[in-house]
Amino acid sequence: MRPFILDPIFTSVRSLAGIGPKTAKLIEKLTGNEKLVSMLWHLPVRFIDRRYNPKVANATSGAIVTLTVKVDAHSPSKIRSRPYRIHCSDSSGSVDLIYFNAKTSWLENQFPIGQTRIISGEVEYYHGTLQMPHPDMVGTEDERDKIEIVEPVYPMTAGVTHKTMHKIISQVLPRVPSLPEWLDKALIEREHWVCWHEAINEVHTPEQEDDLMPSSKIRQRLAYDELLANQLAIALVRNHNKKQDGRVFIPEPALIKKALASLPFTLTKAQELAVAEIAKDMGEPYRMLRLLQGDVGSGKTIVAFFAVLNAVSNNAQGALMAPTEILAQQHAKNITPFAEALGIKVVLLTGRHKGKIRAEILEQIASGEAQIIIGTHALFQQDIIFKDLGLAVVDEQHRFGVHQRLELAQKGVGTDVLVMTATPIPRTLTLTAYGDMDVSRLNEKPAGRMPIETSIIPKNRLAEVVEGLKRKIDSGSRAYWVCPLIEESEVLDLAAAEERFIELQTIFGERVALLHGRMKADEKEQIMQSFAAGELDLLIATTVIEVGVDVPEATLIIIEHAERFGLSQLHQLRGRVGRGKEQSNCILVYNSKIGENGRKRLQTIRSTEDGFIIAEEDLKLRGAGEILGTRQSGLPEFKLSNLNEHAHLLRMAGDDAKLIISKDPNLQSERGKALRILLYLFERDHAIQYLHSG
Repeated sequence: MRPFILDPIFTSVRSLAGIGPKTAKLIEKLTGNEKLVSMLWHLPVRFIDRRYNPKVANATSGAIVTLTVKVDAHSPSKIRSRPYRIHCSDSSGSVDLIYFNAKTSWLENQFPIGQTRIISGEVEYYHGTLQMPHPDMVGTEDERDKIEIVEPVYPMTAGVTHKTMHKIISQVLPRVPSLPEWLDKALIEREHWVCWHEAINEVHTPEQEDDLMPSSKIRQRLAYDELLANQLAIALVRNHNKKQDGRVFIPEPALIKKALASLPFTLTKAQELAVAEIAKDMGEPYRMLRLLQGDVGSGKTIVAFFAVLNAVSNNAQGALMAPTEILAQQHAKNITPFAEALGIKVVLLTGRHKGKIRAEILEQIASGEAQIIIGTHALFQQDIIFKDLGLAVVDEQHRFGVHQRLELAQKGVGTDVLVMTATPIPRTLTLTAYGDMDVSRLNEKPAGRMPIETSIIPKNRLAEVVEGLKRKIDSGSRAYWVCPLIEESEVLDLAAAEERFIELQTIFGERVALLHGRMKADEKEQIMQSFAAGELDLLIATTVIEVGVDVPEATLIIIEHAERFGLSQLHQLRGRVGRGKEQSNCILVYNSKIGENGRKRLQTIRSTEDGFIIAEEDLKLRGAGEILGTRQSGLPEFKLSNLNEHAHLLRMAGDDAKLIISKDPNLQSERGKALRILLYLFERDHAIQYLHSG
């Protein structure tokens, strides 16, 4: 139950005077929902200062000024396209107010001749006459205090005016309750922060440019509150997970030794460390929840295999869930030979398995004959019954919802969970999105892999690129050509995969294929298998090949309109080559009208192959939400904090949350009760269920 003290700001904007259903819908579009609290998080991006009130003769052209003038005369226009002029003056000079398409009766009522008016807006000189087109504000001398103000300007959406925004904010701020302080007194004094209530009022009434900056004391205070709510929620979930009864899986040394001996390669130091960390977790009496972050081509699958061996050697089953059939089949293809050499039965289950074949696989899973089960979403369907699921491995976590991860784990008792991602995640995002997990990182490539040579080439040299591609294919190599769209867009000057396919097919004949996300799964799979088997030389594709596709013989990737892709995405695409022993190349083809951000991205990708460095740079250039895709990743959406500007606050909040949980795990102290309000305020109340009382 949300605390009553928060009720005034958790009602709809429809409860405000003058705000109807239509405006409420627009506010929901703008802020994510129509609760008043969402308006508090919708911060101004600039302000208009109306405190500059010179004499008319001293008004600077192009400036926003507030003038006190007497209305001298009206000059209506007889021609519709010409403006209506109202001549005004003060003791120093005259100014004309300009109106187009305004009703004469309204203007005469607003500006009676001989009376004084306060007017505010931008002034300009036109043919030597000072004029103010459509004043922003008009009032009598009694209304001076309402006009000579600093007026915040908010991010907008079509249909919502600044006037509407100010009407809403001016009604919301008085409803904001004074809440008990949830921050440590020493921290507030050290950082020179005001209380939350004061901060939220001040952030909506900026007085100077610095007040709008993420570095301002007001913004820092509010950012810290939001980050603390996030970190505290994660700490509660983590604390809860640590107390969940798990299984003790002791690795069998003889089996591990035999498995290592069967590998045609040696594990990297990073792989050895990850294998050891996972084995230690699985040997503890609580449930494991670990994230395995692997850079492109760093060998996550083999680490997962050793994790599964720990479960299998203790007579339990291991399941590996991948987001696509192509990836699931690839995992099965890579793992099965190693497993069979150890006498371990592997089965693959995807949506394409039907009827009798599916029934046989389900029987093998239920009886325990199948010890390692690899599949897609099909694995958490209701009719899948495991004999004893000891470990659930979820590949490409951000393609699944958190609830799907939990659904798979709930098919066993005390099931350990290992989550894998090939998208290197900046440390700040790891803290905010995956802070409930322990983390292992694979940042080395297997021995023998050569660096990928990356070139940046303008689009007007495309003919040279095609010539180079021809030489590669003639020498027996395979290649990818990636386009951002499937069909030609009239709006964006982007190469369409279909058009490029037709063009390149005239050069390379039948050994070229097109692959994109709108194709049926069977069709995509058939094309990938033909490419992997060497029946095709060139694959024209969209980003459907971004993650996990593994064809060691492919040694060239051409990415067209590379400036349109995010850094992490370019890194993933480049990782489709360089997976064998041969020298591989990546060619980034860019439009000559490339912007500064696009140029920086391409230079970064050329200068390094370290996915973690690239991810940090991507965070700086694009922001958190775009890196993983907020909706898919479960990444929290921050309204008040900027993870680039406030990274130091995130670390502070993480430490603070750990300390709070260690001292007051059920948030029962006075500060604990205030922190419960904080969790509800930022709608992190899902974590409250993990408290023993309430």
